[in-house]
Amino acid sequence: MNNLTQKFLKVPRLTHDQLKEFLDIKVDQFNRPGFIEHDPISIPHLFKKPQDIEIAGLFAAVLAWGQRITIINKCKDLLERMDYAPYDFIRNHGPKDLKKLENFRHRTFNSTDLLYFISFLQSHYKKHDSLENLFEVEGEEHVGKGLMNFHFQFFSLPDFPFRTRKHIATPERNSACKRINMYLRWMVRNDDRGVDFGLWRRISPSQLICPCDLHVERVARKLKLIKNKQLNWQTAVDLTNRLKKFDPKDPVKYDFALFGLGIEGEF
Repeated sequence: MNNLTQKFLKVPRLTHDQLKEFLDIKVDQFNRPGFIEHDPISIPHLFKKPQDIEIAGLFAAVLAWGQRITIINKCKDLLERMDYAPYDFIRNHGPKDLKKLENFRHRTFNSTDLLYFISFLQSHYKKHDSLENLFEVEGEEHVGKGLMNFHFQFFSLPDFPFRTRKHIATPERNSACKRINMYLRWMVRNDDRGVDFGLWRRISPSQLICPCDLHVERVARKLKLIKNKQLNWQTAVDLTNRLKKFDPKDPVKYDFALFGLGIEGEF
């Protein structure tokens, strides 16, 4: 625990302004290019083409389960099988190319799931230039309906494997949707720090929901930002609403602070 964290934790009860000051300092500390190397966001940062970033980012988010080094290595394994050209692979692969994917596995995500992802993405990119339209929530308070629409559209092909549904969360199942919310943070947030991409402009940063993994949840509870006993969709919404009191236009920037404090063991 560093001196700054020790200083703030000595305060019996932080005021709103004190907590905002502390979290803003931590956002500044972690929202820097140095954050990228050891985080799954390093995977889409391997690319320049928007579609490559979208696809690599989606796989990195969906596979973000377990130790970060393992996640990164598994993503690189997958991209190598696609010749590090995911958009070209999605659009132009043939049967021989798909054979290279057959034994891919990460945790419970296996080649059956992967082949359906490839099938859906190919179908989508034949009609659209981006995945952004799957999440659009014009006029909505937050991205909840966008996540539900993405889930509905993603499993709209007639041959989808039922087992694959567990890899795409939805608020309809009361999931906190950590991985998809993280993916949206990567694609939507737009600042000058070089971590998030800001590719998608039809979704506002103010509509994002904070990704709630175990690190974020633990730190948020210690800071009294979460009251719900269960980690679910409503918990993620409630946390985001608390963060909006610090910055209503960009509440999810505080994901850097909460996650960083947790992963560095400061809380």
